[in-house]
Amino acid sequence: MDGKFALTRRQKRFLLRILTALAAFLVLLGTDRVLGLSEGERWAWSWLLVGALYLAVYLWIGYDVLLRAGRGILGGSPLDENFLMCVATFGAFALAVWRGVRGERAEGFDEACAVLLFYQVGEFFQGYATGKARRSVSSLMEIRPDFAHVWRNGELTTLSPEEVSVGECITVLPGERVPLDGVVTRGASSLDCRALTGESLPQEVREGDALLSGCVNLSSQLEVRVQKAYHDSTVSRILELVENASDKKSRAEQFISRFASVYTPTVVALALLLAILPSLITGEWAVWIYRALSFLVVSCPCALVISVPMTFFVGIGAASSHRILVKGSNYLERFSRANIFVFDKTGTLTKGSFSVGEVQPAAERDAVLRLAAIAEEHSSHPIARSICEAWTGDVEEGYVLTDLSGLGVRAEREGDVILCGNERLMRESGISLPEDDENAPLGTAVYVAHNGVFAGRISITDEARSESREVLSALRASGSETVMLTGDRAEVAERVASSLGISAYRASLLPQDKVREVEKRLAEKEKDDVLCFVGDGINDAPVLMLSDVGVAMGGVGSDAAIEAADVVLMKDDLRGLLTAQRIAKGTMRTVRQNVVFSLAVKGAILLLSAFGIANMWIAIFGDVGVAVLAILNAMRVGRLGKRAE
Repeated sequence: MDGKFALTRRQKRFLLRILTALAAFLVLLGTDRVLGLSEGERWAWSWLLVGALYLAVYLWIGYDVLLRAGRGILGGSPLDENFLMCVATFGAFALAVWRGVRGERAEGFDEACAVLLFYQVGEFFQGYATGKARRSVSSLMEIRPDFAHVWRNGELTTLSPEEVSVGECITVLPGERVPLDGVVTRGASSLDCRALTGESLPQEVREGDALLSGCVNLSSQLEVRVQKAYHDSTVSRILELVENASDKKSRAEQFISRFASVYTPTVVALALLLAILPSLITGEWAVWIYRALSFLVVSCPCALVISVPMTFFVGIGAASSHRILVKGSNYLERFSRANIFVFDKTGTLTKGSFSVGEVQPAAERDAVLRLAAIAEEHSSHPIARSICEAWTGDVEEGYVLTDLSGLGVRAEREGDVILCGNERLMRESGISLPEDDENAPLGTAVYVAHNGVFAGRISITDEARSESREVLSALRASGSETVMLTGDRAEVAERVASSLGISAYRASLLPQDKVREVEKRLAEKEKDDVLCFVGDGINDAPVLMLSDVGVAMGGVGSDAAIEAADVVLMKDDLRGLLTAQRIAKGTMRTVRQNVVFSLAVKGAILLLSAFGIANMWIAIFGDVGVAVLAILNAMRVGRLGKRAE
């Protein structure tokens, strides 16, 4: 066991208890077999001493099982695995005493002890596997801030982040974790954002830059104005998502829960019938009670009840270790079947880092950029920011800016009107556009009109991500359909789709058009198809919520991403989609393996126990052995993400 997943103090104590009980059991078993103490022939009533020693080992290793069974009985829900273990082992002890009193070999003490001992071995493996998966998930919990230095009444006070209000100023010292989302008001520094994004390179920030909670300040002191309360901050939302991930159960987990609720009382009833009916006919009560007890031991549904939820939990943990947040096992199950992948273009298939390319007419470049900068001055959209950065002159004030949803911006001052937006805005405003020729530049087109007259067109370039082709190729190779939705012109969309090998695309879409397109595809898909929409999480919230599985890529810090998406790729890398898919498919494959293996082995041993072919030792393997193997198989899911990379 490596240092990263070393045993906790509680696990070490539990392991020590198992080892001491196992050592005592083996010594006692060997002595009993050599001297024949249980037979009572050489030493009169020696089986009582043996039984007392076995009982001491039994109580040492299983007192917590007895307590849980007692609480279950008092709580009104007795039919669980603890109850089955207690009934089977107490029955074996009682049967051994009955045989000893009658002068027969007091068989059953060792088996009763072995049942509980190896059951606890299974519990240890379960605890270790769960702890390992939980630590994978909890690696994200390291982003939780402990305090915030806030300026109040001219003094720097250290408070809990929950006590800081929006608009207050905080100080983040070198080496401290940023406690709240805000904007840098003074200072410049490097940030370690690995806990959020997985990016190993430091991020440089200066005055005016946004700051996300959860990052670590590396070099210089920063003064920050808080923009979000703690419960709305990036770190709080991520922690809430991680902590609640296990609440949303998959169909497999729901089935296992329903199955166990019916299965357990059924096997208890069958065991009673197996003990009573044949005994009434043959008169061999000891034989059939022993078979019924073996039947009870092997019938315990531990392997299913434990391994299936654990497999999903390990899968979510494996995803978390690769900075992939999955909101619940139901989404992990659904994502494993995804075969239609619909992508937003900007910021998802492309880098989303825009720059102004060609401006037409070229002779009027400065005039066109000046008009566009006036209209886009207060917009936070990346395309608008690229236009404002390209214009190096002064921006005239006094214009009233009106955002025209899905179209662009209207700027007006004392009868002077500037329109800046897409081609549809120009057409709806009655602006005549020049006919495009073959040499018209490709790229996102921003049209500018001044006082009802077309002024020019600005071409915005956006480079495709280096990994986009690799990811799309892998999805096509797996038989998945790939679709791109974009608001860009058809020529731009066609060029991107062709270069990346996308199956189909739709261009010139407004946000509401994307919703209608996804609704159409959802209505047309086959029953077993699963549609996954992948967007940047900034303006795709409606489509993310509408699709079967919504994946927000690089969405850390975006409220829309964390709220609307089912899966969030915290690292700004599209290859996380393949990693998540490999983990999801591996998780479901392991779930199916555990269910089939557990039911097959248990079914076979149940029949053998009923006919007296299998004794309680084989029943122990049928219960504990199968559970341990299923748990070990579930732990393999944690390595799937590593193989994906």
